[in-house]
Amino acid sequence: MTADSIVLRSCHAIEEFRACVALQKEVWNFTDAELVPLRMFVVADKVGGQVMGAFSGNDMVGFALSVPGTRSGHVYLHSHMLAVRKDQRNGGLGRRLKLLQREDALVRGIDLIEWTFDPLEIKNAYLNLEKLGAIARRYNINQYGITSSPLQGGLPSDRLIAEWWLKSKRVETLLATGKNSAIVSQSSIAVPAQIYEWKAAPETRARAQQVQEGNREQFLRSFSQGLAVLGYERDPAGNGKFLLGRWDEKWSYATGL
Repeated sequence: MTADSIVLRSCHAIEEFRACVALQKEVWNFTDAELVPLRMFVVADKVGGQVMGAFSGNDMVGFALSVPGTRSGHVYLHSHMLAVRKDQRNGGLGRRLKLLQREDALVRGIDLIEWTFDPLEIKNAYLNLEKLGAIARRYNINQYGITSSPLQGGLPSDRLIAEWWLKSKRVETLLATGKNSAIVSQSSIAVPAQIYEWKAAPETRARAQQVQEGNREQFLRSFSQGLAVLGYERDPAGNGKFLLGRWDEKWSYATGL
């Protein structure tokens, strides 16, 4: 199977939404009480959100769910969930789903998509910042509470908010050239590659929480000083590093951003 053999399309049928729910459980291993239910996929499709599916034949291997929101009189999309089956990861499918969301949003005159992501997830942060061109200027502490997903490792569900300004120079340059515009980094925040192992094992979980709490303090302080996350680096050992600086574009729907 090749990446080109996977077909991406908008989903509108009940059975497609059922497949989204099933894949969601497979990817995150949530308890039933924490699953986004079938009805929410139906509602998202009916009220101006997006349900995008990736299919290998008739088999769903990925999906993206977004719902509409408003801020300061502007409509934007909140991309609540992006799931890719384990055997399809690291091949660019997540990025393809996001780009389909962007294409659909632009057709409808929407120029902002937001989503949250775990600052301790190195690969996800790299995708959001370096492959899509999102930025981050907000940090929510324990946004969803302590979840049942093993991926969270029992830690508070801290989240950065990705802002994907679809028509910004930053995004358009990245998509046209494959490279991000040069940034002037004023500070950085590191995430060790061992964070996944530390979260997974009860005996090292406290170490992971120390990293989370230290990084949380750095993010909050940096954002209060007007800095934004503009880039992300990964070294050969798998360690990650957020790069923060001042964004010279003026895209914003909210006072103070």
